[in-house]
Formats: sequence, C-alpha cells, structure tokens
Amino acid sequence: MQIGSYGPYPERLPQRLEGVIWRFRAGGQWREMPKEFGAWPTVRNRFRQWRDAGVLEALPRCLTAEAMKRSEVDLSLVSVDSTTARAHHDAAGTHLVQDVVTALEQADAEGRRPGKRGRTGGTRRAGRRK
Repeated sequence: MQIGSYGPYPERLPQRLEGVIWRFRAGGQWREMPKEFGAWPTVRNRFRQWRDAGVLEALPRCLTAEAMKRSEVDLSLVSVDSTTARAHHDAAGTHLVQDVVTALEQADAEGRRPGKRGRTGGTRRAGRRK
C-alpha cells in the first residue's frame, strides 16, 4: 500500500488516525472528540476520505503482510467475534417445522425471499388482487 504518493504527509496525520480510532473505540460522537486529535470536522473528513479510498480495508491486510515478512506474526491463534458469525437457527434455540425450514432453504438457494406463511412466491403489492 503506497502512502504519500500525492505529496508530503500532513503534519498531524498520526493525530487524525488516533482520533478515528478514539471515535470508534469510545463510541462517542464526532463532536465529542477531545481537541488533542484536532478539529473534529477535519478528523471526520479524513476518515471519510480513507473510507472512500479503501485505505481502512487495506490497512489490516498490509500490516499483517508486513509483519509476516518480518516473521513477527503468529496466526496459530485466531479469534472470531461471535457477533458477526452466522449460526444455524438450531444454535439459537429456535425450533421450526420442517416444512418451513425446507421452504426457507429452497428460497435461499433460489435467491428469493420467502413470502407470507412460508410461501416462496413473489410478493404482492397492497391493494392489487389477482
């Protein structure tokens, strides 16, 4: 990942990055950001620029690749955040009738959303009758 290809680094770039990290770690609003990170509109705008340019998606990959080059990373222990892992409906204690499960799996395989009462047909607009 090339950084700085459009000119010199802004002087307060590290503070802007720390401000973005603070915002998501603390869960606060942009306006609540401590002044040590700079003006909150500037930090927010920098975050939006990085987001739109794909920098925030590429950063973890590039840091991991760089650490692997230096043999400074051990991927033998990896943690998965359970809030983003999809679980089967049985794992959550939900019990569905087999007909409903079959209809849902069929709709998922066909790329459709199930309609009312487990039907997998198209949706009707309100007020229109066939």
